[in-house]
Amino acid sequence: MSRATTSTKDRLIETARDLIWRNSYNAVSVDDICAAADVKKGSFYHFFPSKAHLALATMDSCMQEMKADYNEIFSKGRPPIERFRMMARHVFEHQSEISKELGHVCGCPFATLGSELAAKDEEIGSTIARICAEKTAYYEDCLKDLQNEGLIPASIDVKIKADEIFALVVGQLLMARIKNDLSFIEHKLEESLFNLIGIDLAHLTKVPEQGRKSVRR
Repeated sequence: MSRATTSTKDRLIETARDLIWRNSYNAVSVDDICAAADVKKGSFYHFFPSKAHLALATMDSCMQEMKADYNEIFSKGRPPIERFRMMARHVFEHQSEISKELGHVCGCPFATLGSELAAKDEEIGSTIARICAEKTAYYEDCLKDLQNEGLIPASIDVKIKADEIFALVVGQLLMARIKNDLSFIEHKLEESLFNLIGIDLAHLTKVPEQGRKSVRR
């Protein structure tokens, strides 16, 4: 989206997202955001009472993009195994795309902001908790379908397992950010994911070519 056709508010959100991902929330000032977005400081405060409120808008923007992607990936029209395989592939491709844009591996934006702000700002902490719950709901629903197909035991607590999947992905993204290296995620995330779920990859068939739809950022 070009700056000529992007509203001032949207430009601030997009700029803040890139700067926070590239650096961190605490390392980026309102002045930095305004300068990078080519927006006057008065216009910033017209839309956002504080940097924290802009961070909330940035998280909501990321969440809407994530939901659009996950609605496609976790479509009920796909077998549950394929959904998880597509999710693992999407995580790598999404991170690879962003790292090329911003210059290094950025990891999970929700975890990055959450680790800095959740304990300091109640509203941001609540927003991050809601985002985590919405994301794990996709995993939980897919795990239920794996149970219904007899691929994992009915005794598994899918809510707990979904939280474990979320922690696995966030943890691997954190290590990728620290090392500035996506190679482990590229080669091992899918295997780690299915090991956690309790499914042997050696018995899985290849994802059909028609399932290999690219998912937008």
